Amino acid sequence: MNAELNRLTVEEFKTTRKYPVVVVLDNVRSLNNIGSIFRTSDAFLVEGIYLCGITATPPHREINKTALGATESVYWQYFGHTTEAVQSLKNRKYNIIAVEQTDSSTPLCQLNIRNDMKYALVFGHEVRGVEQKVADLCDESIEIPQLGTKHSINIAVSAGIVLWEFFRFFQLQQS
Repeated sequence: MNAELNRLTVEEFKTTRKYPVVVVLDNVRSLNNIGSIFRTSDAFLVEGIYLCGITATPPHREINKTALGATESVYWQYFGHTTEAVQSLKNRKYNIIAVEQTDSSTPLCQLNIRNDMKYALVFGHEVRGVEQKVADLCDESIEIPQLGTKHSINIAVSAGIVLWEFFRFFQLQQS
């Protein structure tokens, strides 16, 4: 079936060139959200996922329900503290972006993505968001504009929206 859909095998995925994007999950509590983000990261050829703090790690039955095997294809690493993950990425010259509503956040549609940069996108706890000491380490913050009565979007949906924007940008650069 994978061949019929032109899908990569896990082995092919692991050797395929990825887009310069790492997802950082800062104390994400929902196993379904974690699994969904793995699956989205697989779809959009993300370099990897850094699971931090209370964020659960594979293998886990509840993560696998929504990941549908993406925990086998997408590289992941665990950090006890999100600040350690962010510092590691900063040391490797990633532009660290908190996906969080702040006084100075840039609307996603106005973000200037560059093809000569590597990015780490930090998504926070479902209720508390990105921890302040983590946000303070970030180079910038972005938010998804929202016009309804709610002022937040589910983290897995947010990750899908933001990762799509990065994927779309890098796809256009290849054309």
